[in-house]
Amino acid sequence: MPEFRSSAPAIGPLVQRQAEDLAVLGNVRLQQVSAPHVALRHLRRLDDRIAAHLDALVVAGEAGRRMVATLLADVGPGEVFAATLLALVDGDAAALERLLALAEAVPAGEPGLLAAFSFVSPRFLTGTVMECLQSSHAFRRRVGIATCALHGVDPGHALLEALDDDDAGLRVTALRIVGECGVRERLDACLRALDNDDPAVRLAAARSAALLGATDAGVAALTPVALQAGPAQADTLRLVLALSDPAAANRLLATLARAPASSRALIRGAGMSGDPHYVPWLIRQMHDVTVARLAGESFTLIAGPDLAWLDLERRTPPPAQHDDDDAQMDEDDGLPWPDPDGIEAWWRASGPRFQAGARYFMGAPPTVAHCRTVLRDGCQRQRDAAAEYLCLLQPGTGLFQTGAPAWRQQRWLQRMA
Repeated sequence: MPEFRSSAPAIGPLVQRQAEDLAVLGNVRLQQVSAPHVALRHLRRLDDRIAAHLDALVVAGEAGRRMVATLLADVGPGEVFAATLLALVDGDAAALERLLALAEAVPAGEPGLLAAFSFVSPRFLTGTVMECLQSSHAFRRRVGIATCALHGVDPGHALLEALDDDDAGLRVTALRIVGECGVRERLDACLRALDNDDPAVRLAAARSAALLGATDAGVAALTPVALQAGPAQADTLRLVLALSDPAAANRLLATLARAPASSRALIRGAGMSGDPHYVPWLIRQMHDVTVARLAGESFTLIAGPDLAWLDLERRTPPPAQHDDDDAQMDEDDGLPWPDPDGIEAWWRASGPRFQAGARYFMGAPPTVAHCRTVLRDGCQRQRDAAAEYLCLLQPGTGLFQTGAPAWRQQRWLQRMA
């Protein structure tokens, strides 16, 4: 992370613009870390812009702090991200105390707070994270534990204590981090939590149990979530299918196909299964403009080709299929529009090297070396899958944090190489 210069005079309107832009960029980053079309190089450009705006606000001194404080009149993830970044870099303990209280009181601010704790270099967290880990407040302990994991650090004893805490939110975080940090010694705690009455606790426990090598228990607990529409379905379906052999994946997808309004989940699942058997069906889905881009993404997840790079996308996208009065966020924004005819021709030429009933991931079996290549070169959703595969291939491996600042990820990747 860049070094920051000492304060200097600044012009009010310019400082205000820097503060507002930093909040906007924070919101953009929170979206892009899970975007289907964003690669690490794109994230690096965004992170460099964020660092430049933060640098300007640090240079502005007191004027920068005042402008960032005014953003909090409207509490949102981006505003809290900007304010927390500046408080951490400035070492402003009083401002940080207010932001922790604000994020606890207004849940919309919590993602921005955690993103800022993840974004800064560890030297700006000296003492702060330890205070959180030792706090009597469950929320602050959650922040401390999550921050350690986001920096690729085992939270240690604080994590173990949190596994038995009465606060359900803290237990959920602790159970999730046990898997993400690869703490296999606490697998038993995850397995015990599978009987908990709280669905969030069960889900976190099941995901970590699966990442730590308890495949059967993890799949049994995760499958109902993978089949049920909801915010956790896509990630859970990906993990269950990665753990399932081709026959089990077939059965799961057949069950999903019978569910109402499951077409998008089914298309995602076909790609996540990695089975070339589904490629002809996916190509047929590319003729439906409502799911064409998603089908193209799933095809790439199996076969590997970059549709834009190989000129396998439509030159003129089809017209929008929704009414302007009822416009909503496009889930597939950024994905290329696949050219079904071109892709079908590519598959006729390249398909013979793929074996139906086998598992492929981005054009090759999901080996450790291949998954590391996808982590380096893939887009964010592909990188998320690669990070999980590395845990499944080597239980006890910490989950690669694809949402960390790009320069930190690039260092991690160099060490892995």
